Amino acid sequence: MATAVGPLPSTSRRPFYSLVVLLALLLIFAGFARTYYLKTLFDTPVLPLLVHLHGAVMTGWFALLFIQARLIATHRTAVHRRLGIFGAVWALVVLMVGFATAIHAARRGFTPPAGPPPLVFLVVPLMDLLVFAALTGAALWFRRRPDIHRRLMLMGSVGILAPAVGRLPIIDRSGLPVIFGLVLFGAAACVAYDTWRNRRLHPAFGWSLLFVVISVPLRVGLAGTAGWQRFAAWLIS
Repeated sequence: MATAVGPLPSTSRRPFYSLVVLLALLLIFAGFARTYYLKTLFDTPVLPLLVHLHGAVMTGWFALLFIQARLIATHRTAVHRRLGIFGAVWALVVLMVGFATAIHAARRGFTPPAGPPPLVFLVVPLMDLLVFAALTGAALWFRRRPDIHRRLMLMGSVGILAPAVGRLPIIDRSGLPVIFGLVLFGAAACVAYDTWRNRRLHPAFGWSLLFVVISVPLRVGLAGTAGWQRFAAWLIS
């Protein structure tokens, strides 16, 4: 894996990140259209207030990510940095509301179609939050290194798209292996394009992709253990 660091060519300012986040927003809308954004048209069950809050917070996060990407693409770096303070707080809200929503869903016995039992499935959203926290936290730490910062921010958000992918009409009954396979494919495609464009693999993308990839078998191995079952039961008690 390449370890060279430093400024990349000026092509890095092209709207690649804006496009990826826009595609993520479209994917989120398509995945949650029936159950959230357009639920009145599909007559789906009433959602708890916490789920509405979670939907609004996550939508706001990706919308903010898109705005931040556009600010950089249009060279408005000063505005991007000021808005970044708000973004750091919003990331913390994403984690808190996401954790509360995951616990609430497990208490209600939620599990996706063809999914494992609720206590086993709980490892999936919690590991998503861990991936998001680790990569987004690292991105904030490296905020003065734009080449690292933007790649970690992007990978941290792409890595939590499994819920949206899993709710796409053509995917929703395919099972977790297919869902995570598609998420990993999307993440790898971002890294591959960036590597091709800049003629080298950036370490921030290489290590963050490896982290996302490892998180998938890690949660599978953890979910079936007695220790996890006791911990999950304690969380929802």
